[in-house]
Amino acid sequence: MCKSCDSNPIQTENDRRKFLRLAGLGAGALLLAGALPNQVLHAAEKTASAPKPQNSISPDQALQRLMEGNERYVSGTSKTHDFKDEREALVSGQNPFVAVLSCSDSRIAPEYAFDTARGDLFAIRVAGNFVTDEGLASLEYGIAVLGAPLILVLGHEDCGAINAGIKAVKDHTVFPGHIPKLTDALKASIETVLKEPGDLPNNAVAQNVKDSVKRLKNASPLLTDALGKGKLKIVGGIYRLASGKVDLIA
Repeated sequence: MCKSCDSNPIQTENDRRKFLRLAGLGAGALLLAGALPNQVLHAAEKTASAPKPQNSISPDQALQRLMEGNERYVSGTSKTHDFKDEREALVSGQNPFVAVLSCSDSRIAPEYAFDTARGDLFAIRVAGNFVTDEGLASLEYGIAVLGAPLILVLGHEDCGAINAGIKAVKDHTVFPGHIPKLTDALKASIETVLKEPGDLPNNAVAQNVKDSVKRLKNASPLLTDALGKGKLKIVGGIYRLASGKVDLIA
């Protein structure tokens, strides 16, 4: 797990270089390793012609557009997308307007839930929608290189990973294989709400989203710098299984 970075410029530069190595970028992106933070964050904006100019919007505009898409999805009025034209437009690159960290649950499809087209949504998925080192690196790439102005952490009702985490915490259940890595990652959020009134699974889902949003806001100099400059917004929401509605909670 990444720790919050202090103001040490050498550490900041080392973190940025580590990110670029993790991302596996080509020679052009390697030039960014020596760039100043603000130059990295504005790299996408300086692109001569964005593949989807309509995605070059502010964080607030991105959030509004995202939630309007969810309203269409809930009401059954989703748009018809021309996948052929979208494929051709995106051959040269991508500039999504939102990065979404969501659960791997097959019932949760962010692209559908927000009625987005190809090239609009940069998706990171892991059971339990918590922040991993690899997920953080992916989000850094989506913000610093692709220029996405919004990150959404999306939890959902009846999350299997959360339910397993509750069994591990309350009943000391030990799951086979690598599943304990999921339950261990969710343990802190579950313990926070263990004695709160109400439904424990629902409370744990919400707390996990809030904790993930909080971590992202402090975990990376690339993200904190974008937040400080007003170039990025990080929010959290919960997907309702029956209606498809996403409620923002953080």
